[in-house]
Amino acid sequence: MAVPTNTNYTYKATSGGTRLDSIREDLSDIIYNIAPLDTPFMSGCGKATADNTYFEWQTDTIAAGSSNQQVEGDDASADARAVPTRVGNYTQISRYVVQTTGTNEAVNNAGFKSAQAYQLAKKAKQLKRDIEYQLTSNEAQNGGAAGTARKTGGLSAWIATNWVSGNPSSGTPAAGGSGTSAPTDATATASITEAMLKEVIKDTYDEGGEPDMIMCKPAIKQAISDLAQSVSELRTSADKVAPAHVVAAVDVYVSDFGTFQIVPSRNQFRAQDLFVLDMDFFEVAYLRPFKTETLAKTGDSIQQMLIVEYGLKVNNEKSSGFLADIKA
Repeated sequence: MAVPTNTNYTYKATSGGTRLDSIREDLSDIIYNIAPLDTPFMSGCGKATADNTYFEWQTDTIAAGSSNQQVEGDDASADARAVPTRVGNYTQISRYVVQTTGTNEAVNNAGFKSAQAYQLAKKAKQLKRDIEYQLTSNEAQNGGAAGTARKTGGLSAWIATNWVSGNPSSGTPAAGGSGTSAPTDATATASITEAMLKEVIKDTYDEGGEPDMIMCKPAIKQAISDLAQSVSELRTSADKVAPAHVVAAVDVYVSDFGTFQIVPSRNQFRAQDLFVLDMDFFEVAYLRPFKTETLAKTGDSIQQMLIVEYGLKVNNEKSSGFLADIKA
């Protein structure tokens, strides 16, 4: 059939008709954002206050039990004793600046009332992702200098005592567990095994730790699930076999030394790292908490800065473990 001449179309291409220009756009007032915002390590950390760009604390331990047998009537003398160890970390500055013209604020935007407020809210969420990324990094602390930014030492630069590598012939832990050096990476040639996981858990227990969380990238989480995949059959009251249910997820790992919640971390620094954590021993120390500052107006625009200054505080690195150089 042919369309009659001069019929109004909704299409731009016309053949025997014309397109009306009065058709309104159909633009939803909802903006769909799928970016992952979970920050399990940052959210699990305690909150502390830093009073300087370099903040310090002390760690200590007690020697293992020994045979303590004394001679009757012997003179007493002072025993050898260990003194607390003084460690510290630097704060680092993270920020975003959002600038919007007066016109962009005045027009009728779809999905939000204020373009400035919308972009500022987005940057606040991105800043949390940045902090999670830095806190779980393998980067050593750096005091900075004129023209060089300070850097807070990340998680991998602290956990050294209970360090296990999937490629131990090449990798080495961070020296001293003080955040001052990064671990030496090895090529992640070996897939994670339960033996590796059990080793780092046992090492942590032997040092006095009582961790309860395993944190890793999603691919490693799936690999752990593959270690203990099972299939179960559900039967009806008539003893008929229902469709098989595949249990392919391990969210809780029960070890000889405690029960662990396995937490996937999408914003973690690297895929080759797995951490066995006691979150009671980690804090984020803020020299300057999250703050939004309106900058000087220099023209027909609004300019605001979202800024935070923070550092990682590891109250005792022996409380947790680090499984390095692994792959799914």
